[in-house]
Amino acid sequence: MTKKQYEVACERIEELLKTVGNETSQDDKNFIELDFLSDLVADYEEKYFPVEKPSLKEILKLRMFEMDINQVKLSELLNVSPSRISEYLTGKSEPTLKVAREISKKLNIDASVILGV
Repeated sequence: MTKKQYEVACERIEELLKTVGNETSQDDKNFIELDFLSDLVADYEEKYFPVEKPSLKEILKLRMFEMDINQVKLSELLNVSPSRISEYLTGKSEPTLKVAREISKKLNIDASVILGV
């Protein structure tokens, strides 16, 4: 698929979304076209616009937002200094294995995400 074909497919998907809904039969020609184009666009985007794994600092910032806590509260929760949290959030340092375990347990983040594997 070329970039132009991708753009046209995206435009057509937008048009089809106005007519295809949850109640549309899977045998409907618009449903079939939408399904087909969606697969093509998804394949193109996966190849040319891959979603990268978030960094630890992005994950920590998101979890802090979700939990409505600041750096001081996070440092207390993980039993590390606020300056150490600041280093994690700026990417200047990475947590030790012990702290990574605490992040995983106390912030409910999968360990593989924290370890970047």
